[in-house]
Amino acid sequence: MTNFIKRTIQLATENVKQGGRPFACIITKNNVIVAEGTNQVAQTKDPTAHAEIVAIRTATAKLKTEHLIDCEFFILAHPCPMCLAAMYYCSPLKVTFITTRDEYKKYYEDHRKYFTLDNFYGEFAKSWQERNMPMEHHADPEGIEVYKLWQKMNQSSNPKS
Repeated sequence: MTNFIKRTIQLATENVKQGGRPFACIITKNNVIVAEGTNQVAQTKDPTAHAEIVAIRTATAKLKTEHLIDCEFFILAHPCPMCLAAMYYCSPLKVTFITTRDEYKKYYEDHRKYFTLDNFYGEFAKSWQERNMPMEHHADPEGIEVYKLWQKMNQSSNPKS
């Protein structure tokens, strides 16, 4: 485990030196690295290119599955809500993070219109009507038909339907 932690720190350090942000992720399976990712937001201008997302995309393509149930994640920082949700979706064995938000927040600030690092998780806990980012629900009866079609086409592979 120590080697994976050191490698995660090394990746994040290299990324910062190359103009990137201080985040990295390693995904292992059976104690072998299957994917590495660094935060590529500054380099690509893609706000979803967080280290965990980059590594998940690599691992799922390499392993040919969306389910990383036999994998472990090593990440430099406690995950943001987007990355945390992505990890829940791929269901790893375990996630090990090296720094907490409280530990790194005095050194790193992310300037966003609708949230700060201090209110990020609380913002997601609010109902959609109460969030800082304006949202509107526009119901259209045809919208639900897409889900009905999906259910019909996936009935045999989706026992909960």
